[in-house]
Amino acid sequence: MASTPYFGPRMLPMNALKPGSSIPFAVPGENTGSQEVRCAVRFPLALPVVLSTSHGEVRAFSKNVSASGVLFELGEELPMGLGIRFSLRMPGEVLGTLHDVLVHCLGRVVRCSLGQTQYLAAATIDEYQFAEQ
Repeated sequence: MASTPYFGPRMLPMNALKPGSSIPFAVPGENTGSQEVRCAVRFPLALPVVLSTSHGEVRAFSKNVSASGVLFELGEELPMGLGIRFSLRMPGEVLGTLHDVLVHCLGRVVRCSLGQTQYLAAATIDEYQFAEQ
């Protein structure tokens, strides 16, 4: 029985990138009393990225990346629910691999607000695919 390579070009569940197991914790929602459950470790990574949307392309930088989402810093507001496609070159030292890994992602904007100088858009990653290198 042949095994499928982990870094093959296929869609995987987002929790495949989690380093080890993490325990979900609750974060109070903003002014709603609701709670958001986060199950993934966040990495503070400033990576250049181009977001492809139905509204065109948007240049951005990641501020932090987790197995389930990304926080972007960008020059324009994005509407909540907007579908996005983007690729990130994840540093090998973050993933625990010998080489950097290019990851193609599909997601959607879940929040966007004006920061001090730029907009901050939070997006979920619904699917991703490792690029063959």
